[in-house]
Amino acid sequence: MKLIPDSIGRALADQVLVARKNSPSILLGVGLVSMVGSTVMACRATLKMEETLSDIEQEKNRAKTIKHHVESVEYKQDGGQATYTDDEHRQDLIVIHIRGAAQVIKLYTPALVLGAAGIFCLTKSHMILRDRNAALAAAYIAIDSAFQAYRSRVVDRYGEDVDRELRYGSEDVTVIDEETGKAVDMTVAEPGEPSGYARWFDETNANWSNPNFMTYNWLWLRTQQNWANDILKSRGHIFLNEVYALIGLSHTTAGAIVGWLYDRDNDHGDNYIDFGCWDQKDEPLEFHNGREGAILLDFNVDGPIWQLIDERNAAKS
Repeated sequence: MKLIPDSIGRALADQVLVARKNSPSILLGVGLVSMVGSTVMACRATLKMEETLSDIEQEKNRAKTIKHHVESVEYKQDGGQATYTDDEHRQDLIVIHIRGAAQVIKLYTPALVLGAAGIFCLTKSHMILRDRNAALAAAYIAIDSAFQAYRSRVVDRYGEDVDRELRYGSEDVTVIDEETGKAVDMTVAEPGEPSGYARWFDETNANWSNPNFMTYNWLWLRTQQNWANDILKSRGHIFLNEVYALIGLSHTTAGAIVGWLYDRDNDHGDNYIDFGCWDQKDEPLEFHNGREGAILLDFNVDGPIWQLIDERNAAKS
């Protein structure tokens, strides 16, 4: 006999899953509120501190007064026989200080407990996000390795042209040769935003030259590619967003994570930056240049370089 119906159990499980998914945000919010509350409580305790210290000082003065009275000539002349030795006086002062310290701790304990809870929540939130980012990076590397292996098999069997056509999507178009006036059939990339890290360099870019000066575009891209490689070699790393900026392209979320590393023993990349718009003879690719007024750039990134830097440092240590 089931005590909880399946529908209620699934609803509870869904709520638990949502809570786990949003746990970093929840812990962050609780941590911030706790830290603010801890500060407020500490300020309130500080306002009461003067009264507590005053009480401690009064007790010390009372003990001092009693000792002075017991040791006075008037007290002994009146027949007083009580004694109050220096050791007893020191012990009483110790008790007074211990009692005062306990009162001070009692004042600040709520603030300390709330502050510790806030630190725990903030630290736990950071640890969860760190573990998730590490898992995502590992998943990306696995997927990227599988994808690169798949592309390699496609290139080996069908060639690089087929690989480009399958990767970006392509269409057959007829282009009129300006010199001969003849119609030429060619395969070009489909219009629209390309997949992956590829971007169009076209007339919307401030660095673009009109088609009458198309050669300038290729020379300028070659210069920017050389510049990016110089940065890579001198600094040892560069992010994709930095290369986008050199070309005048907007940043992307992925571009802040992936990039290139330069290392003599680089097992994850080519040790150089390639815009992917030239063939093996460094001639412009017709497939990339088939769209009128645009050049398709396809960057050979190494992957998420934060993860790669950590792996490289771990291997060296």
